[in-house]
Amino acid sequence: MSTSPGPRQTPVLITVTGPDKPGVSSVLFAALTRHGVDIVDVEQVVIRGQLVLGALVGTDHDPEGLQESVEQAMATVAMRVDVEIGVDQHPGSGSTHVLVVLGRPVSAKAFGALARRLAALDINIDTIRRVADYPVTGLELRVSVPEDTDAADAALRSALAALSVKVGLDIAVERDLLARRAKRLIVFDVDSTLIQGEVIEMLAAKAGCEAEVREITEAAMRGEIDFTESLHRRVATLAGLPATVLDEVADALELTPGARTTIRTLKRLGYRCGVVSGGFTAIIDKLGEDLGLDFQAANELEVVDGVLTGRVIGDVVDREGKAVALRHFADAFHIPLAQCVAVGDGANDIDMLSTAGLGIAFNAKPALREVADTALSHPYLDVVLFVLGVTRAEVEAADLADGLDPERP
Repeated sequence: MSTSPGPRQTPVLITVTGPDKPGVSSVLFAALTRHGVDIVDVEQVVIRGQLVLGALVGTDHDPEGLQESVEQAMATVAMRVDVEIGVDQHPGSGSTHVLVVLGRPVSAKAFGALARRLAALDINIDTIRRVADYPVTGLELRVSVPEDTDAADAALRSALAALSVKVGLDIAVERDLLARRAKRLIVFDVDSTLIQGEVIEMLAAKAGCEAEVREITEAAMRGEIDFTESLHRRVATLAGLPATVLDEVADALELTPGARTTIRTLKRLGYRCGVVSGGFTAIIDKLGEDLGLDFQAANELEVVDGVLTGRVIGDVVDREGKAVALRHFADAFHIPLAQCVAVGDGANDIDMLSTAGLGIAFNAKPALREVADTALSHPYLDVVLFVLGVTRAEVEAADLADGLDPERP
Protein backbone atom coordinates (compact mmCIF):
# COMPACT_ATOMS: atom_id res chain seq x y z
CA MET A 1 0.00 0.00 0.00
CA SER A 2 1.35 3.45 -0.89
CA THR A 3 1.85 6.06 1.81
CA SER A 4 0.29 8.96 -0.10
CA PRO A 5 -2.12 9.60 -2.98
CA GLY A 6 -0.80 9.90 -6.51
CA PRO A 7 0.71 13.25 -7.58
CA ARG A 8 -2.49 14.34 -9.32
CA GLN A 9 -4.88 12.99 -6.73
CA THR A 10 -6.67 14.88 -3.99
CA PRO A 11 -6.30 13.32 -0.54
CA VAL A 12 -9.56 12.73 1.33
CA LEU A 13 -9.72 11.58 4.94
CA ILE A 14 -12.93 9.78 5.94
CA THR A 15 -13.66 9.05 9.62
CA VAL A 16 -16.67 6.89 10.53
CA THR A 17 -17.85 6.58 14.13
CA GLY A 18 -20.76 4.94 15.91
CA PRO A 19 -21.93 1.62 17.37
CA ASP A 20 -20.01 -1.32 15.94
CA LYS A 21 -22.14 -3.58 13.75
CA PRO A 22 -21.73 -5.89 10.76
CA GLY A 23 -21.74 -4.26 7.33
CA VAL A 24 -20.30 -0.82 8.12
CA SER A 25 -17.03 -1.41 6.25
CA SER A 26 -18.79 -2.99 3.26
CA VAL A 27 -21.14 -0.01 2.90
CA LEU A 28 -18.27 2.47 3.09
CA PHE A 29 -16.06 0.64 0.59
CA ALA A 30 -18.96 0.13 -1.80
CA ALA A 31 -19.33 3.92 -1.94
CA LEU A 32 -15.58 4.34 -2.40
CA THR A 33 -15.58 1.73 -5.18
CA ARG A 34 -18.24 3.63 -7.12
CA HIS A 35 -15.91 6.64 -7.20
CA GLY A 36 -12.84 4.63 -8.24
CA VAL A 37 -10.62 5.99 -5.46
CA ASP A 38 -7.26 4.56 -4.37
CA ILE A 39 -6.91 3.39 -0.77
CA VAL A 40 -3.87 4.96 0.89
CA ASP A 41 -4.36 3.96 4.53
CA VAL A 42 -7.01 2.33 6.70
CA GLU A 43 -7.25 2.04 10.47
CA GLN A 44 -10.03 0.68 12.65
CA VAL A 45 -10.50 0.31 16.39
CA VAL A 46 -13.44 -0.77 18.53
CA ILE A 47 -13.60 0.46 22.11
CA ARG A 48 -16.38 -0.99 24.26
CA GLY A 49 -18.61 -1.51 21.22
CA GLN A 50 -17.91 1.89 19.64
CA LEU A 51 -16.31 1.82 16.20
CA VAL A 52 -13.80 4.32 14.85
CA LEU A 53 -12.95 3.60 11.20
CA GLY A 54 -10.61 5.88 9.29
CA ALA A 55 -9.74 5.73 5.60
CA LEU A 56 -7.33 7.97 3.72
CA VAL A 57 -8.04 7.83 -0.02
CA GLY A 58 -6.90 9.57 -3.18
CA THR A 59 -9.28 10.72 -5.89
CA ASP A 60 -8.54 12.34 -9.24
CA HIS A 61 -12.02 13.79 -9.79
CA ASP A 62 -15.01 15.31 -7.94
CA PRO A 63 -13.95 15.02 -4.26
CA GLU A 64 -17.12 16.90 -3.25
CA GLY A 65 -19.23 14.28 -5.01
CA LEU A 66 -17.29 11.60 -3.14
CA GLN A 67 -18.03 13.35 0.15
CA GLU A 68 -21.76 13.50 -0.60
CA SER A 69 -21.84 9.83 -1.65
CA VAL A 70 -20.04 8.69 1.51
CA GLU A 71 -22.29 10.77 3.77
CA GLN A 72 -25.41 9.30 2.16
CA ALA A 73 -24.07 5.77 2.35
CA MET A 74 -23.18 5.96 6.04
CA ALA A 75 -26.56 7.44 6.87
CA THR A 76 -28.15 4.17 5.68
CA VAL A 77 -26.39 2.33 8.52
CA ALA A 78 -26.89 5.12 11.08
CA MET A 79 -23.18 5.96 11.40
CA ARG A 80 -21.60 9.38 11.81
CA VAL A 81 -19.02 10.39 9.22
CA ASP A 82 -16.55 13.25 8.90
CA VAL A 83 -14.92 13.94 5.50
CA GLU A 84 -11.85 16.18 5.10
CA ILE A 85 -10.85 17.09 1.54
CA GLY A 86 -7.24 18.01 0.82
CA VAL A 87 -6.11 16.90 4.26
CA ASP A 88 -2.46 17.49 5.18
CA GLN A 89 -1.16 13.93 5.34
CA HIS A 90 2.17 14.10 7.20
CA PRO A 91 3.05 10.59 6.02
CA GLY A 92 6.34 10.46 7.94
CA SER A 93 8.32 7.23 8.12
CA GLY A 94 6.34 5.36 10.73
CA SER A 95 6.76 4.94 14.46
CA THR A 96 10.28 4.84 15.83
CA HIS A 97 9.62 3.47 19.35
CA VAL A 98 7.20 1.30 21.29
CA LEU A 99 6.30 2.19 24.87
CA VAL A 100 4.57 -0.33 27.11
CA VAL A 101 2.87 1.43 30.03
CA LEU A 102 1.92 -0.72 33.02
CA GLY A 103 0.05 0.23 36.16
CA ARG A 104 -2.35 -0.99 38.78
CA PRO A 105 -4.24 1.10 37.88
CA VAL A 106 -3.18 3.45 35.07
CA SER A 107 -4.82 6.63 36.29
CA ALA A 108 -5.86 9.44 33.97
CA LYS A 109 -3.56 11.74 35.94
CA ALA A 110 -0.53 9.50 35.43
CA PHE A 111 -1.23 8.91 31.74
CA GLY A 112 -1.82 12.62 31.24
CA ALA A 113 1.60 13.33 32.73
CA LEU A 114 3.13 10.86 30.26
CA ALA A 115 1.32 12.47 27.33
CA ARG A 116 2.55 15.92 28.39
CA ARG A 117 6.12 14.71 28.77
CA LEU A 118 6.07 13.18 25.29
CA ALA A 119 4.62 16.39 23.83
CA ALA A 120 7.34 18.42 25.54
CA LEU A 121 9.90 16.20 23.79
CA ASP A 122 8.09 16.80 20.46
CA ILE A 123 7.21 13.08 20.33
CA ASN A 124 3.97 12.13 18.62
CA ILE A 125 1.77 9.26 19.83
CA ASP A 126 0.82 7.35 16.66
CA THR A 127 -1.31 4.52 18.07
CA ILE A 128 -2.45 3.21 21.44
CA ARG A 129 -3.81 -0.26 22.19
CA ARG A 130 -4.53 -2.17 25.36
CA VAL A 131 -2.37 -5.26 25.86
CA ALA A 132 -3.53 -6.31 29.33
CA ASP A 133 -6.28 -5.86 31.88
CA TYR A 134 -4.89 -8.37 34.40
CA PRO A 135 -2.89 -8.56 36.64
CA VAL A 136 -2.07 -4.98 35.63
CA THR A 137 -3.45 -2.59 33.05
CA GLY A 138 -1.10 -2.52 30.08
CA LEU A 139 -1.12 -0.04 27.21
CA GLU A 140 1.15 -0.19 24.18
CA LEU A 141 1.98 3.13 22.53
CA ARG A 142 3.73 3.48 19.21
CA VAL A 143 5.42 6.86 19.05
CA SER A 144 7.53 8.89 16.64
CA VAL A 145 10.72 10.56 17.86
CA PRO A 146 11.71 13.49 15.58
CA GLU A 147 15.34 12.37 15.31
CA ASP A 148 15.77 8.62 15.62
CA THR A 149 19.35 8.68 16.90
CA ASP A 150 21.15 7.01 19.79
CA ALA A 151 21.24 10.35 21.61
CA ALA A 152 17.49 10.90 21.17
CA ASP A 153 16.84 7.31 22.26
CA ALA A 154 18.92 7.80 25.42
CA ALA A 155 17.16 11.09 26.17
CA LEU A 156 13.75 9.46 25.82
CA ARG A 157 14.69 6.57 28.11
CA SER A 158 16.12 8.92 30.73
CA ALA A 159 13.09 11.20 30.69
CA LEU A 160 10.62 8.33 30.98
CA ALA A 161 12.63 6.57 33.70
CA ALA A 162 12.37 9.70 35.84
CA LEU A 163 8.68 10.11 35.02
CA SER A 164 7.99 6.45 35.81
CA VAL A 165 9.10 6.90 39.42
CA LYS A 166 7.21 10.18 39.76
CA VAL A 167 3.82 8.95 38.52
CA GLY A 168 3.97 5.32 39.68
CA LEU A 169 3.89 3.66 36.25
CA ASP A 170 6.25 1.15 34.68
CA ILE A 171 7.25 2.41 31.22
CA ALA A 172 9.21 0.06 28.96
CA VAL A 173 10.91 1.61 25.93
CA GLU A 174 12.11 -0.21 22.81
CA ARG A 175 12.90 0.87 19.30
CA ASP A 176 10.19 -0.28 16.91
CA LEU A 177 12.42 -2.56 14.88
CA LEU A 178 12.15 -6.13 13.67
CA ALA A 179 14.44 -7.19 16.52
CA ARG A 180 11.70 -6.37 19.02
CA ARG A 181 9.57 -9.18 17.61
CA ALA A 182 12.46 -11.59 17.02
CA LYS A 183 13.51 -12.54 20.56
CA ARG A 184 14.24 -16.28 20.83
CA LEU A 185 15.87 -16.96 24.20
CA ILE A 186 15.07 -15.78 27.71
CA VAL A 187 17.03 -16.34 30.90
CA PHE A 188 15.71 -15.71 34.40
CA ASP A 189 17.44 -15.20 37.68
CA VAL A 190 15.84 -17.49 40.27
CA ASP A 191 15.80 -16.04 43.79
CA SER A 192 13.17 -13.28 44.13
CA THR A 193 12.59 -13.42 40.36
CA LEU A 194 11.35 -16.82 39.19
CA ILE A 195 10.61 -17.83 42.78
CA GLN A 196 9.57 -15.91 45.87
CA GLY A 197 12.30 -15.48 48.46
CA GLU A 198 15.94 -16.58 48.63
CA VAL A 199 16.95 -20.25 48.66
CA ILE A 200 20.07 -19.60 50.75
CA GLU A 201 17.90 -18.04 53.45
CA MET A 202 15.58 -21.05 53.42
CA LEU A 203 18.61 -23.30 53.90
CA ALA A 204 19.99 -21.01 56.58
CA ALA A 205 16.71 -21.26 58.47
CA LYS A 206 17.37 -25.00 58.71
CA ALA A 207 20.74 -24.17 60.31
CA GLY A 208 19.32 -21.53 62.63
CA CYS A 209 21.27 -18.62 61.13
CA GLU A 210 18.70 -17.03 58.81
CA ALA A 211 19.11 -13.45 60.11
CA GLU A 212 22.88 -13.50 59.61
CA VAL A 213 22.55 -14.86 56.09
CA ARG A 214 19.79 -12.42 55.14
CA GLU A 215 21.96 -9.48 56.13
CA ILE A 216 24.81 -10.73 53.93
CA THR A 217 22.38 -11.42 51.04
CA GLU A 218 20.89 -7.92 51.15
CA ALA A 219 24.32 -6.30 51.17
CA ALA A 220 25.32 -8.35 48.12
CA MET A 221 22.09 -7.54 46.28
CA ARG A 222 22.74 -3.84 46.84
CA GLY A 223 26.23 -4.29 45.41
CA GLU A 224 27.93 -3.38 48.68
CA ILE A 225 30.02 -6.57 48.88
CA ASP A 226 31.39 -8.94 46.27
CA PHE A 227 28.96 -11.73 45.42
CA THR A 228 31.58 -14.48 45.52
CA GLU A 229 32.71 -13.43 48.98
CA SER A 230 29.11 -13.23 50.16
CA LEU A 231 28.34 -16.67 48.73
CA HIS A 232 31.25 -18.32 50.52
CA ARG A 233 30.34 -16.61 53.78
CA ARG A 234 26.71 -17.69 53.55
CA VAL A 235 27.44 -21.25 52.44
CA ALA A 236 29.88 -21.65 55.35
CA THR A 237 26.95 -21.26 57.76
CA LEU A 238 25.38 -24.41 56.28
CA ALA A 239 28.22 -26.71 57.31
CA GLY A 240 26.92 -29.82 59.07
CA LEU A 241 23.40 -29.78 57.63
CA PRO A 242 22.16 -33.10 56.24
CA ALA A 243 21.89 -33.08 52.44
CA THR A 244 18.24 -34.06 52.76
CA VAL A 245 17.44 -30.42 53.54
CA LEU A 246 18.08 -29.66 49.85
CA ASP A 247 15.09 -31.76 48.81
CA GLU A 248 12.99 -30.25 51.60
CA VAL A 249 13.74 -26.72 50.42
CA ALA A 250 13.23 -27.63 46.74
CA ASP A 251 9.78 -29.00 47.58
CA ALA A 252 8.89 -25.84 49.54
CA LEU A 253 9.69 -23.33 46.77
CA GLU A 254 6.91 -20.92 45.81
CA LEU A 255 6.93 -19.63 42.26
CA THR A 256 6.41 -15.95 41.62
CA PRO A 257 2.80 -15.33 40.50
CA GLY A 258 2.62 -15.66 36.72
CA ALA A 259 5.83 -17.70 36.41
CA ARG A 260 4.18 -20.80 34.93
CA THR A 261 2.09 -18.68 32.56
CA THR A 262 5.20 -16.84 31.40
CA ILE A 263 7.28 -19.96 30.71
CA ARG A 264 4.36 -21.81 29.11
CA THR A 265 3.52 -18.90 26.80
CA LEU A 266 7.09 -18.22 25.72
CA LYS A 267 7.71 -21.89 24.96
CA ARG A 268 4.59 -21.85 22.76
CA LEU A 269 6.24 -19.02 20.85
CA GLY A 270 9.40 -21.04 20.36
CA TYR A 271 11.56 -19.36 22.98
CA ARG A 272 14.39 -21.24 24.65
CA CYS A 273 13.72 -20.68 28.36
CA GLY A 274 16.16 -21.21 31.21
CA VAL A 275 17.72 -19.96 34.42
CA VAL A 276 21.14 -18.73 35.43
CA SER A 277 21.36 -18.55 39.19
CA GLY A 278 23.77 -17.77 41.97
CA GLY A 279 21.86 -20.48 43.84
CA PHE A 280 22.46 -24.20 43.86
CA THR A 281 22.12 -27.00 41.32
CA ALA A 282 20.39 -29.35 43.77
CA ILE A 283 17.51 -26.86 43.92
CA ILE A 284 17.63 -25.47 40.39
CA ASP A 285 17.65 -28.86 38.64
CA LYS A 286 14.32 -29.79 40.22
CA LEU A 287 12.87 -26.40 39.34
CA GLY A 288 13.99 -26.81 35.73
CA GLU A 289 12.37 -30.23 35.50
CA ASP A 290 9.11 -28.91 36.99
CA LEU A 291 8.89 -26.00 34.53
CA GLY A 292 10.29 -27.81 31.51
CA LEU A 293 13.22 -25.43 31.14
CA ASP A 294 15.69 -25.81 28.29
CA PHE A 295 18.82 -24.97 30.29
CA GLN A 296 20.05 -24.02 33.74
CA ALA A 297 23.27 -23.00 35.44
CA ALA A 298 23.97 -22.64 39.18
CA ASN A 299 26.52 -23.36 41.90
CA GLU A 300 27.19 -26.82 43.31
CA LEU A 301 27.29 -27.41 47.05
CA GLU A 302 29.86 -29.90 48.32
CA VAL A 303 28.34 -32.92 50.10
CA VAL A 304 30.46 -35.50 51.91
CA ASP A 305 28.89 -38.56 53.57
CA GLY A 306 25.42 -37.06 53.19
CA VAL A 307 26.35 -33.80 54.93
CA LEU A 308 26.94 -30.26 53.59
CA THR A 309 30.55 -29.20 54.11
CA GLY A 310 29.89 -25.46 53.87
CA ARG A 311 31.87 -25.20 50.62
CA VAL A 312 31.08 -24.71 46.91
CA ILE A 313 32.59 -26.97 44.24
CA GLY A 314 34.00 -25.51 41.02
CA ASP A 315 33.71 -22.03 39.56
CA VAL A 316 31.21 -19.71 41.21
CA VAL A 317 28.32 -18.44 39.10
CA ASP A 318 28.78 -14.82 40.12
CA ARG A 319 28.00 -11.53 38.38
CA GLU A 320 30.51 -12.15 35.59
CA GLY A 321 29.68 -15.86 35.52
CA LYS A 322 26.03 -15.13 34.79
CA ALA A 323 26.96 -13.19 31.67
CA VAL A 324 29.34 -15.98 30.62
CA ALA A 325 26.54 -18.52 31.07
CA LEU A 326 24.16 -16.44 28.97
CA ARG A 327 26.70 -16.28 26.15
CA HIS A 328 27.28 -20.02 26.43
CA PHE A 329 23.60 -20.90 26.13
CA ALA A 330 23.04 -18.38 23.32
CA ASP A 331 25.92 -19.99 21.41
CA ALA A 332 24.63 -23.50 22.14
CA PHE A 333 21.25 -22.65 20.60
CA HIS A 334 22.79 -20.52 17.80
CA ILE A 335 20.89 -17.42 18.92
CA PRO A 336 22.45 -13.93 18.64
CA LEU A 337 22.68 -12.01 21.92
CA ALA A 338 20.52 -9.29 20.38
CA GLN A 339 17.68 -11.83 20.36
CA CYS A 340 18.14 -12.74 24.03
CA VAL A 341 16.23 -11.44 27.04
CA ALA A 342 17.49 -11.48 30.64
CA VAL A 343 15.35 -10.92 33.74
CA GLY A 344 16.78 -10.36 37.21
CA ASP A 345 16.53 -8.37 40.41
CA GLY A 346 19.97 -7.76 41.97
CA ALA A 347 23.41 -6.28 41.39
CA ASN A 348 24.62 -9.80 40.61
CA ASP A 349 22.48 -9.67 37.43
CA ILE A 350 24.01 -6.45 36.04
CA ASP A 351 26.40 -8.09 33.56
CA MET A 352 23.79 -10.60 32.41
CA LEU A 353 21.17 -7.94 31.72
CA SER A 354 23.76 -5.73 30.01
CA THR A 355 24.81 -8.61 27.76
CA ALA A 356 21.30 -9.52 26.61
CA GLY A 357 19.56 -7.66 23.81
CA LEU A 358 16.83 -6.74 26.30
CA GLY A 359 17.52 -6.53 30.04
CA ILE A 360 14.51 -6.42 32.36
CA ALA A 361 14.88 -5.46 36.04
CA PHE A 362 12.15 -7.19 38.04
CA ASN A 363 11.33 -5.52 41.37
CA ALA A 364 15.01 -4.75 41.39
CA LYS A 365 17.53 -2.94 43.54
CA PRO A 366 18.58 0.55 42.33
CA ALA A 367 21.97 -0.70 41.09
CA LEU A 368 20.25 -2.94 38.53
CA ARG A 369 17.44 -0.56 37.60
CA GLU A 370 20.04 1.98 36.51
CA VAL A 371 21.50 -0.29 33.83
CA ALA A 372 18.41 -2.26 32.74
CA ASP A 373 16.56 -1.48 29.52
CA THR A 374 13.33 -1.44 31.49
CA ALA A 375 12.28 -1.89 35.10
CA LEU A 376 9.11 -3.61 36.34
CA SER A 377 7.76 -2.96 39.83
CA HIS A 378 4.73 -5.25 40.02
CA PRO A 379 5.01 -8.69 41.68
CA TYR A 380 3.72 -10.63 38.67
CA LEU A 381 6.19 -12.28 36.34
CA ASP A 382 3.74 -12.50 33.42
CA VAL A 383 4.04 -8.72 33.06
CA VAL A 384 7.25 -9.61 31.19
CA LEU A 385 5.03 -10.98 28.41
CA PHE A 386 3.44 -7.59 27.81
CA VAL A 387 6.85 -5.96 27.45
CA LEU A 388 7.63 -8.58 24.79
CA GLY A 389 4.50 -7.65 22.83
CA VAL A 390 2.26 -10.52 23.94
CA THR A 391 -1.24 -9.50 25.04
CA ARG A 392 -3.31 -10.92 27.87
CA ALA A 393 -6.02 -11.88 25.36
CA GLU A 394 -3.50 -13.92 23.35
CA VAL A 395 -2.28 -15.70 26.50
CA GLU A 396 -5.81 -16.62 27.55
CA ALA A 397 -6.82 -17.74 24.07
CA ALA A 398 -3.80 -20.07 23.90
CA ASP A 399 -4.55 -21.46 27.36
CA LEU A 400 -8.16 -22.11 26.46
CA ALA A 401 -7.10 -23.83 23.24
CA ASP A 402 -4.98 -26.17 25.39
CA GLY A 403 -7.85 -26.83 27.78
CA LEU A 404 -6.46 -24.64 30.57
CA ASP A 405 -8.47 -22.15 32.60
CA PRO A 406 -7.18 -18.56 32.51
CA GLU A 407 -5.23 -17.81 35.70
CA ARG A 408 -7.46 -15.16 37.21
CA PRO A 409 -8.85 -14.77 40.72
